[in-house]
Amino acid sequence: MTRWTAILLAGERPGGDPLAAAVGAPAKALIPVAGEAMLARVARTLLAAPSVGNVVILAQDPERLLALAPDWIAEDPRIRTAKGAGGISTSLAAVVGSEVAPWPVLVTTADHPLLTVAMVEQFLAGAGHADVAVGMAERATVLAAYPDNRRTWLKLADGAWSGANLFALGSPKAQAALTAWSEVEQDRKKAVLLLAHFGPWLAVRALTRTIRMADALAQAGRRLGVTARLVAMDQAEAAIDVDKPADLALAERILSARGKSG
Repeated sequence: MTRWTAILLAGERPGGDPLAAAVGAPAKALIPVAGEAMLARVARTLLAAPSVGNVVILAQDPERLLALAPDWIAEDPRIRTAKGAGGISTSLAAVVGSEVAPWPVLVTTADHPLLTVAMVEQFLAGAGHADVAVGMAERATVLAAYPDNRRTWLKLADGAWSGANLFALGSPKAQAALTAWSEVEQDRKKAVLLLAHFGPWLAVRALTRTIRMADALAQAGRRLGVTARLVAMDQAEAAIDVDKPADLALAERILSARGKSG
């Protein structure tokens, strides 16, 4: 069975994170949810996933982060660290495929405390042998479970999609996607502007909603010389990360319900 390296993004915004400041946490990744730091929750989930080999915590100052995190994280032999610099894409490009983070690589974020082993395994199975795969959830899936949840939706022919903070980089060809991503990061939540970087016709198809999300990703991948695949996630929680107080409150409720159900 293929064992993936999981890179856990745990960096900080310049000037610090507003939510972390509001709750008195020393870093966003260390915001407690249901009594446990988000970093610890996500790391534990990744380590429990059968398809994951090692976990790499990528942050601007990983030593400081681990010094403030629960002790078991620094003590676990399957957890490594890497120092990020610049944007997310450039930080990833410097570490993926290295001795610290060999291929294939799964990327997720520390602000995804609702991530489960089932989600990880569904995503990696769906990614298959693609050079690049992106996990997303369609609006109907999310709103059926959480009708009041507010997300950023990318609207195309087959519905409205929200990212699940799950990315698979399956081969060295994925470096081309990271290079391209460094140029489009600022437009990541605006579908038309994002797809315009991969050709005007693709942008027109997105604007007129005459292309499906999976086809849009595949076409963008072909422009880069890679196979790019959409993995549509079944669970609404896959699209819920913690960026604002309402997200934190929702995550607390969901985790409390999970605890009661065993």
